Amino acid sequence: MKTIVHKANSRGYANHGWLQANHSFSFANFYNPEKIHFGALRVLNDDVIAPKMGFGTHPHDNMEIITIPLKGVLKHRDNMHNAWQPILPGEVQVMSAGTGIQHSEINGSDTEHLSLFQIWIIPNKSNVKPRYDQKAFSEDNRKNKLQTLVTSMEDNHIGSLKIHQDAVISRIDMDKDNSFEYQLKYSNSGVYVMNVYGNITIGNNTLGTRDAIGISETETFQVVANDNSGLLLIEVPMNF
Repeated sequence: MKTIVHKANSRGYANHGWLQANHSFSFANFYNPEKIHFGALRVLNDDVIAPKMGFGTHPHDNMEIITIPLKGVLKHRDNMHNAWQPILPGEVQVMSAGTGIQHSEINGSDTEHLSLFQIWIIPNKSNVKPRYDQKAFSEDNRKNKLQTLVTSMEDNHIGSLKIHQDAVISRIDMDKDNSFEYQLKYSNSGVYVMNVYGNITIGNNTLGTRDAIGISETETFQVVANDNSGLLLIEVPMNF
């Protein structure tokens, strides 16, 4: 098993006043030649956005974009929808930028900060028709068990959102002293594990809150929760 550990304090950080941004991979003004991507995973941003603030209309193309609000209210609008679409904690949004899309994202609250993860995955098909989808996932369904959020368009998994890549995005909330074994779905894939909160052990590596580990060249790995912990797992092709 091959691993690479990214400690929380090694991420790129930008304080824009209205936006506190942590970048797991090179993004905007943060550049680290050793942190360009993990396989097809290009971006994992951990953002906190001030009330009533956000990103104005901007373009994307040929990227699969997944947004996971953790706290607060996210509102999204794009050139496929005239109305603002609210996205709440427990919901996940996917957007296939494809041939090109214009969208805006704002904090929908006047008083509360918005916290979210945004993930960009390099697609396996270029210039597809842009699309948007979102879905609510019950917190109860990831208590000490893996909850699948996103899978490939070609995957017959029922209940997950779909993207144009052989990827699997999952979450699990683990009680202290619990463990589970992750089985990779694809033989040429790796898994990027973000420890959202708590303390876990994978192999010989102990990870605190917002620490991450990239795992490849294995079919399975085991996670042990040293404390109550929440994990985000992103399985992606390593060769694409």
